[in-house]
Amino acid sequence: MAYFFATPVDIDIVLDNADDRSMVDVKLDKNRREKAPLYMDGESVKGAVTVRPKDGKRLEHTGIKVQFIGTIEMFFDRGNHYEFLSLVQELAAPGELQHPQTFDFNFKNVEKQYESYNGINVKLRYFVRVTVSRRIADVVREKDIWVYSYRIPPEMNSSIKMDVGIEDCLHIEFEYSKSKYHLKDVIVGRIYFLLVRLKIKHMELSIIRRETTGAAPNQYNESETLVRFEIMDGSPSRGETIPIRLFLGGFDLTPTFRDVNKKFSTRYYLSLVLIDEDARRYFKQSEIILYRQAPDPAGAQNQIMASAPDNSSKIMPGVHSMQ
Repeated sequence: MAYFFATPVDIDIVLDNADDRSMVDVKLDKNRREKAPLYMDGESVKGAVTVRPKDGKRLEHTGIKVQFIGTIEMFFDRGNHYEFLSLVQELAAPGELQHPQTFDFNFKNVEKQYESYNGINVKLRYFVRVTVSRRIADVVREKDIWVYSYRIPPEMNSSIKMDVGIEDCLHIEFEYSKSKYHLKDVIVGRIYFLLVRLKIKHMELSIIRRETTGAAPNQYNESETLVRFEIMDGSPSRGETIPIRLFLGGFDLTPTFRDVNKKFSTRYYLSLVLIDEDARRYFKQSEIILYRQAPDPAGAQNQIMASAPDNSSKIMPGVHSMQ
């Protein structure tokens, strides 16, 4: 039975300079990863397509085309795809193939306005699609690429300072040196204890990614803790200062995304958590902006100012939040 559904043709898509191009290790799911070639905004996407009839048999077709497509796939929305970019080139007019044939394609200076993203409920992807049209059933092959969008380091980058606590029990000051970080940056800060009447067991700093997809009333929010870093073990004393130094380069982070194509947003928060001897948790969250800085800032093709963060800190629901 499989014979009747076997495709009568093999299609190979080869991108130019594939061996010299940087590759991105992409997380598909919890246990699967794959590598995709890296492209930038404004860069041409070109290569060659080889169409090879199987077993030397003659292949009749009603046309061969190649497309370069950018889509946003919403997993909760019945797998609906929203195309924000679609370019097409005709490779062959209707006819027949009996021998392998190679076709060149070149999508010049393509604007890729968004960075690729593979999240919990949404995926933004760019890919080359080749379609051999036939009267019975089309034969389609796709090849994904990955896109980075670099940003110029922001001119203004204010620190985050906050004075929080629980009345007559706990009073602390915490400070992070800045509010915007590139993906290889270091979070530097300190925590100063003004009043400690709780028996604190330990304290940790977490990075939380919050993905928002869709629009009200059909809006979905997913939060995941990407990093959990213990910064203190044992009860602090009044007047004690705890330094913070957290290197971001070793973690699977993306830039902050704001209302991408009116479909999704991705925000990051620093969450300071204190746990007492009764396992009660006290916490405070502050939003930070993450951006991708070019390895050579002068050489980036698309440099856009990093967007400003929301200056208001966020208090998340839980057992206790520090005011």
